This record gives sequence, structure tokens and C-alpha cells, in this order.
Amino acid sequence: WYQRRVHGALKAKQMAILHKIYEAKMQMKDTLKDAVFSHTKATFAAGDFNSKVLGQVKSATVKLGGRFENIVGVRINTFELHRENENDRENETTLGLSRGGQQIQTCKRAFNKALELLVQIATLQTTFRALDDAIKTTNRRVNALEYVVVPRLENTVKYILSELDEREREDLFRLKKVITVKKRDAAILEEIARAKREAEGGDDYDDDGGPNMLDGYDNDDVDEGVLGELG
Repeated sequence: WYQRRVHGALKAKQMAILHKIYEAKMQMKDTLKDAVFSHTKATFAAGDFNSKVLGQVKSATVKLGGRFENIVGVRINTFELHRENENDRENETTLGLSRGGQQIQTCKRAFNKALELLVQIATLQTTFRALDDAIKTTNRRVNALEYVVVPRLENTVKYILSELDEREREDLFRLKKVITVKKRDAAILEEIARAKREAEGGDDYDDDGGPNMLDGYDNDDVDEGVLGELG
């Protein structure tokens, strides 16, 4: 039951991640369209500035980092952006001074937004794949427990119960046999005693009157309670 609860929690989390991926991709379509359109406007206003940007870049202004998170017991690798503000300010002061500076900055913000959304989608898809692998593993465990381990344990329990019942029946039969043998021996001893009395001339003694102590026992009356007393 624990594995089933884990499987359900992972499935619910995966469906939530899938919904977020759908929303992010729908937003990505509009964001990229706006970024490309802003680049077109910046190129129209400032000319071809791509070579200037490549020439001024000395180091990456945006770097991609990663960290691990624990989601429903699954270790997930998430991504995040790290920005260097000093290089950003340097590029802002040296690019677009002659003309089209505002359009270039608008283009930059649009592509930064698209980059952030792209990293978010990458994190969501990585999480989705990790959860999917965890769900498959948990599903295999659930199937193994349900169709292999649990039936094997149930068969073992049934075998143990059948062996205990068989032992109980054997003990009951053994007890009945003991009582039967005792009654037979008591009857034989009684016959021997009667024969001795008759041989000694004890005809005045009426031997038919005394009750037998073992007459109260019957093989059919022996139940499990007698077994408990003997144990």
C-alpha cells in the first residue's frame, strides 16, 4: 500500500508538471514571436548590430547553473540563470549610442525573457522525465508485490494453516486412540478381576453394580478443549 501511495503521488505531481509545460510552451510561442519582431525593429532602427554585439562580448553575461531538489522522494536536477550585472552595464553603454539604442534594449529584454522561459521549460521537462522514470520503477515494484510477493506469502500462510490443521487432527485422533486403549485395558482388567473373584468363590459380591470411571468417555466427545488440557 505504501508503494501504491507513492505511485499515486508521483502521478499527480507529473500531471501538474505536464500542465505547467503546456502553459510554458504556449507562452514561449508568443514570447519568441515578440523577440524576433523586436530584433527586426532594432535592425531597422540601428542597422546590422549583430557583429557589434559579438565584437564587444568578452565573457558570458548569463550563465546556466543547476541544483538538485527532492520532489516526492525523487532527486530532480533543476536549472537556473546567473547574471553578471557589470558586463550588462558595459554593453548597455557601448551599444546603440548613435541610433536605435532603445530598440536594441527592447530586443535584449525580449530575448532575455525568452531565455528565462526556455530554461524554465528545460527544468520542467527534466522534472517530467525524472518523475516518469520513478513512476515506471514504482509501477514495477507494485506489480512485483501484487503478483509475485503477496501471492507467494498467501500460499505460504495457507500451507502453514493446512499443516496446523493436519497436526490438530492427528493429535485428536491420537487422543481418541489413547482413550480407546485405556478403556479396553480397563475392561480386560475388570474381566480378570471378575474371573479371580469367581474362582475364589466370591459369588456373594454383585459386580454388576459399580460404575466404570471410563464409561463417561466417548471418542466422539473428544474436542479441541481436551487437546488444550493435554498441552
